[in-house]
Amino acid sequence: MEIAYIVGFVVALAMALGLTPLVKKFAVRVGAVDAPNQRKVHTRIMPRLGGLAIYLAFMAAIMIALPLVSGEKPHVIWGLLLGGTIVTIVGALDDRFDLSPKVKLLGQIAAASVVVSFGVKVDFVTLPFGDGTQMGWLSIPITIFWIVGVTNAINLIDGLDGLAAGVSAIATGTIFVLALIMGNITVAVLSAVLLGSILGFLFFNFHPAKIFMGDSGALFLGFSLAALSVLGFKQATLVSFVVPIFILGVPLSDTFFAIVRRTLNKTPISAADKNHLHHCILALGLSHRNSVLVIYAIAAMFALSAILLSTVAQWVALIVIAVTLLVLQVGAELIGIVQKGRRPVINFVQRLLSLK
Repeated sequence: MEIAYIVGFVVALAMALGLTPLVKKFAVRVGAVDAPNQRKVHTRIMPRLGGLAIYLAFMAAIMIALPLVSGEKPHVIWGLLLGGTIVTIVGALDDRFDLSPKVKLLGQIAAASVVVSFGVKVDFVTLPFGDGTQMGWLSIPITIFWIVGVTNAINLIDGLDGLAAGVSAIATGTIFVLALIMGNITVAVLSAVLLGSILGFLFFNFHPAKIFMGDSGALFLGFSLAALSVLGFKQATLVSFVVPIFILGVPLSDTFFAIVRRTLNKTPISAADKNHLHHCILALGLSHRNSVLVIYAIAAMFALSAILLSTVAQWVALIVIAVTLLVLQVGAELIGIVQKGRRPVINFVQRLLSLK
């Protein structure tokens, strides 16, 4: 089985390295470019559609790696490939024609529905220290909501050179490691191929970027990570239900804080702003490259926590979850990702210390 991981990764990496310059030329030729504005940090017109290189490299490598694996579930894999194709087409059209949010959302729901119809859904949930419960028909809307939510979360963090690609690579690598630990060959092969595709593209996307992934890349990566996390953790105990959330901790927490921020400010949840995690870290005075590296480190912390959660006793996992959430809240208050000067937890601790 090891040969499938290695071949899939190497072929995907090589394909992405070779395809990305070609996609760059194609993006410029068809007018799929990103112009700077007041919300964006780049100052020159950049080609997008880079996600097309990731997608094509992934598809080609999967076709080569899968024959090396026997006894797996090809129908599930075909569901992932079909759903990924749908969401990539939607993203590519948006990169060129700027589709409306409603059209993009419909495309994401369609892609999620396809993969669910092929059997990729959460079937079983176990409450802490309790008995399991079959999800029944609820597994369908819950899984679709998860896939669409993660897809948009990756799209939201795509604001700095190499940020979404690097965070996605860390998440994919984490899923690969956990799949190996659990003996899930299907997820391990898919993750190895996806990781190679991302890293090959990241060579051209890290600061200073030569090409952006665009919505074609952000939507494809978000969809793929969401689907792989469901496929790898279908029978969700408390720990395995939280593990994919931790794997995707950076984009999901950024999305959560954006919703809270916009709710408190009484602005539409879909309204864009410059208060995302990467904006806040840039505001601290860090350079573009260093800001991305700091977020990589945060993503790596979440990844290590996810691996730890999968290997410790449940009561230890609860402590890890509580500590991580506390650190996340304090960090959010320090950088002002919700509201500048709004520090309820920090102020509470300071009041406690002043009583002594």
